[in-house]
Amino acid sequence: MKTATTVVQMMIRLFGLILIVLGILFWAGRSINLVPAHIWVGTAFVLLLWILAFMSLRVRGNAGLAVGAIVWGLVVMALGMTQVRLLTGSAHWVVQVLHLLVGLGAIGLAESLAARVKRA
Repeated sequence: MKTATTVVQMMIRLFGLILIVLGILFWAGRSINLVPAHIWVGTAFVLLLWILAFMSLRVRGNAGLAVGAIVWGLVVMALGMTQVRLLTGSAHWVVQVLHLLVGLGAIGLAESLAARVKRA
């Protein structure tokens, strides 16, 4: 279980880095054609977060944290898929910052879950 957890954790780190770099490019007005790739990588990221959460439940880790990660993944997906329709216009940057913070929170949750699974 420890090896599988490490693999999932490393994939989450890699996908998180890719998502952050793509997000920065989008904010800079570049590579907008890569938005579909951002969506696919983001979806894979959330699926990996959920896998980690279920691994935590399986080893009887912190159930509250695992359920929280599942719910947080739903929030990430919902925000990511609807953000272009939220606060359109000059206030849209608020949604973009919120999307970034929610994503960073998901990375933090994944790190916490992985550490607990490895200890269990």
